[in-house]
Amino acid sequence: MFLQKMPDALKRVLAVFVLVAAAAVLVRVVLPASLTDSRLHIKSTVEREMAHPVRYAGSEACADCHEEYKVKQGGYHKNLSCETCHGAAKEHSENPSELKPKLPRMREFCAGCHTYNPSRPSGFPQVNPAAHNPLKVCVECHNPHDPKPTRTPQECSACHAEIARTKELSPHAQLECTNCHTVPQEHKLAPRSVRAGIPSERSFCGKCHSKDSGRKEAPKVDFLTHGEKYLCWQCHYPHMPEVQ
Repeated sequence: MFLQKMPDALKRVLAVFVLVAAAAVLVRVVLPASLTDSRLHIKSTVEREMAHPVRYAGSEACADCHEEYKVKQGGYHKNLSCETCHGAAKEHSENPSELKPKLPRMREFCAGCHTYNPSRPSGFPQVNPAAHNPLKVCVECHNPHDPKPTRTPQECSACHAEIARTKELSPHAQLECTNCHTVPQEHKLAPRSVRAGIPSERSFCGKCHSKDSGRKEAPKVDFLTHGEKYLCWQCHYPHMPEVQ
């Protein structure tokens, strides 16, 4: 009698609820306990993974025999595991005289990280392998455990290639980078820890762009009213400033 008086919409909701509950009960009955009990699932997963053979020794194992480990710890590759380049070394650590690690000398190996890619951070060493010493393997010029350029790049474009290409097409194309940036010598050697300086006052741009500036070819604005309290580069991209 109760079901007969129940609205059709409510009957459909009740039917769906019963089907879902029945499916849940059926799943718990049919599936093994290792899939329905979280504790058993974790235990079986850990046991399965622990059964896999150990292939990696860890970089610390290399320190016992290889002086290169100390060199790497003080170089730019200090955060790179030895086995990233030399492959899994567990067997080598147990039998070092007969089982040798890989020695990647192909240019293509280093190019996997150091081929120019605009998505990589500024300051990350990048080259065009087709133009950068194409007949030499990388390790002939660079110590892989402490890679340094054979000479310090003198052009900003060596690290800031994307910015350099943008500036070449902008009204600032004729400006040297050092016109606006102070570049300590240490920046060329350790660009991540020693930064190049950038202008911090509106008056810097005003030297060329204020209405009383002597640079006739530069667009002029009234610095008393234009932009008011904002720094110029908060509205204008300095490497490609728009001209109106």
